[in-house]
Amino acid sequence: MDTLRAARYPFLKDASQFIEANDIDIAELMTSPDWSDARRRGMERIIGSLKNHEIPDVPLAGAEYRRLEECLSYPYARMIVSCIDDRMLTKRYALAEAERLNRLLHDDRDAIPMVAEELEVNAHTNRDGTVSMHFADYLRYSYVMSAIEWKLINTDIRDGYVLLQADKFDRLLQNAYRLRIERELPLAVPDELKKYLSKNIEHVKAALMELKAALSPTNGEGVKDEFLPPCIKAIISMARSGQNLPHSARFALVSFLHTMGMTYDQIISIFSESPDFDEGKSRYQIQHITGDLNGTEGYTPPGCGAMKTDGICFNPDNLCEKVKHPLSYYRIKSGKGFGPKERT
Repeated sequence: MDTLRAARYPFLKDASQFIEANDIDIAELMTSPDWSDARRRGMERIIGSLKNHEIPDVPLAGAEYRRLEECLSYPYARMIVSCIDDRMLTKRYALAEAERLNRLLHDDRDAIPMVAEELEVNAHTNRDGTVSMHFADYLRYSYVMSAIEWKLINTDIRDGYVLLQADKFDRLLQNAYRLRIERELPLAVPDELKKYLSKNIEHVKAALMELKAALSPTNGEGVKDEFLPPCIKAIISMARSGQNLPHSARFALVSFLHTMGMTYDQIISIFSESPDFDEGKSRYQIQHITGDLNGTEGYTPPGCGAMKTDGICFNPDNLCEKVKHPLSYYRIKSGKGFGPKERT
């Protein structure tokens, strides 16, 4: 058994076998002083993903004990994330673990076949170092890539396999791993174990709440109608009155409200006031824009330039002339100042 590889890639079967060979069960991981460092490392995985977008590295050369701790930290982190069961936390944690995988594979090319097999990716390495990946898997894991070079029509396909440079294949393995984590979580954590996790759960919840407040255009205070830009107010009025919104207006409204922190239920309630409300159709459109259908973060709301081009810049006022994005309008109107860089 390659214990170094097990520690680097704790989702592999080697890691489970390493833990089983040392006769460690979940209860022992939760309670034993012997594994306090493993629990601390599990928290590092989560907090690192929240605060720095990455899982911090630790030295794994030498002591088998340290490698075992690294293997144990992975299920511990997953249990904490599962108990909280928050979409932002799960997605951030999954992305950080996946990006760590990408970094490791850059210097550990021999691990790629084993990782691909574990992730059930149909691919093989060619003599020249390129990788051939079955087109179905390519489509499954490249759909979130927006650059035109990732479109299937722009790839080299041979006998049903897409020919890829190694770095591109690594990127797709990263996507496969991220989606797998998101699909697997939350785990069903027994109630009798949750009591041992409670202190760390509260610690992560506090860090998550702080992050949400920092990222929210409303600083976590909720959306206030009086600060909404005129265009968004007009589109909301149109939606509630049952007017047939153009796709650009529906997209702008949903993406804006989602970015502001509104939930699916809050967003769909606006459309439900329309006399011809179709819940099935609206659900699909909203979840596509917010990313719920494909496991992404969702789309960024369009800037003022794009809204003018689409003919949905309604009732501009004096403040509209000073901003480039509806989110900036809300921040200034509410006294929060400018937000992140606008996309026009």
